[in-house]
Amino acid sequence: MPFKLYNAPQSTCSQRVRFVLNAKGIPFDEVKLDLLAGDQLKPDYLALNPNGVVPTLDHDGAIVIDSSVIIEYLDEVSPEPANFTPRDPVKRAEMRAHMRFIDEMPAAAVRVPTFNLAFLPRFQKMSPEEFIAFAESKPLRKEMMLAMGQKGFSEKEMNSALDRMRRTYERMEHAITQSGGPWLMGIQPTLADISLMPAIVRMADLGLDDMWADKPLVAKWHDAIRAHPAYKPTYYFGSLLTEKFPHLKERSAKRA
Repeated sequence: MPFKLYNAPQSTCSQRVRFVLNAKGIPFDEVKLDLLAGDQLKPDYLALNPNGVVPTLDHDGAIVIDSSVIIEYLDEVSPEPANFTPRDPVKRAEMRAHMRFIDEMPAAAVRVPTFNLAFLPRFQKMSPEEFIAFAESKPLRKEMMLAMGQKGFSEKEMNSALDRMRRTYERMEHAITQSGGPWLMGIQPTLADISLMPAIVRMADLGLDDMWADKPLVAKWHDAIRAHPAYKPTYYFGSLLTEKFPHLKERSAKRA
């Protein structure tokens, strides 16, 4: 099988790539890594991806890293039957501008509530020495882990992250209004929508979807992405945090 994807079920970046592969009907061999166990930091994996993060795509021996790069690569090498890149250069530039914003804002901001609400209990069970060693071993996310510590991100940092998400919903609502929707750039989804998908799905999974209650177009976008044929095989069981961490289910039940 020429396509092999090293990824993690709950990884938002991995979910982007799985969605594109599934939407295109590309068969792929999936290698699942346990990020909390440190699989992404083992020498064999670091030899493929020195950043020590997922996903990594092996296409018949060619190694491609970074989810944004991978999904553009897949659209280039397998443009049919589904293509998510506009042919018009101006529209293509617009899509890429959306993608840069997404990587800068929601894709980064969503890590704060994810770590505080989902992963922190696991880190709190570590000894201080174990946690420091785990954080220090991360080539790309070392500073973020050390800033979080075993007490989690502060209330100020959490509020800042949620504010960045609110600004994302405002940007989404404006883009969909301007394009006529239902997607960010009009009647067809692009790689920008796929890039954004995991952050929005993650916020809903954390029980924070009430943050876009006053954004009807964002709500319709969320419904549309979940109705896409590629969504279900991408979010197989275990891909949502509430399916892996029992305390999140308890939190959601209390909110309800």
